[in-house]
Amino acid sequence: MPRDSVDEPTSTFPEPGSGARYDAPPPAPSGGSRGPVRGLLAVLGAAAVAVVVLLGVQTTGILPNFRNPFAQEQTDRTQPPLLKSIQDLSRYVAAEGNFQVVVDLQNDRRNVPDFLLNERTLFVGSGSVEAYVDFARIGEGAVVTSADNRSVEIKLPAPQLGKTNLDMEKSYVVAQERGLLNRIGDLIEGDPNRQQQVYRMAEERITAAARDSGLGARAEENTRKMLEGLLRSLGYQTVTITYTAP
Repeated sequence: MPRDSVDEPTSTFPEPGSGARYDAPPPAPSGGSRGPVRGLLAVLGAAAVAVVVLLGVQTTGILPNFRNPFAQEQTDRTQPPLLKSIQDLSRYVAAEGNFQVVVDLQNDRRNVPDFLLNERTLFVGSGSVEAYVDFARIGEGAVVTSADNRSVEIKLPAPQLGKTNLDMEKSYVVAQERGLLNRIGDLIEGDPNRQQQVYRMAEERITAAARDSGLGARAEENTRKMLEGLLRSLGYQTVTITYTAP
């Protein structure tokens, strides 16, 4: 049979006693390529355990002086405040009213189903309005005293209502409904000032309620009592306070 037959072995074991040595190939690793993977997983697991232990030590206060390398940090890049103007105020705030209004505002399109185009907001607004007397508007000759300095007459400008101050910490949106196209529009181009219309309406309603609440009359009475007590302590026995038309 020829030597290059496919059935002939490519190598032979040495004959016993011939003095030749046969070195067997080293055995393959039992885990194959899983050995490095297991090592990497072990390292990651140990690191995770270390992070949990460090965080737990800091939380429980076992080591109060320990500095957590994974502590949360906050960076404040706020610009310093810019002074725009300074105004001297000479107003006496004589009364303040606190109001709450429920605004139910809906914007939709005629002959279009609400599930397509609709925007309805139910908003509870809380705000305050001050009633004050502007002492800077007291003109010359507004204070007249008697010859014996026992009586005094003062003419004051009528009380005014200040701007409505909407308290956003106490105001909140109860419910909001939006149509499908409205929601798609928010995804494409949102409107950060969408709630401004609701805020303005709440301020307008509170301002109207303050005008009808008798807040100005309360401010007149409180200012009168304040000045009467002050002037009587200075020796005036008769104090007359009148208010001019606004």
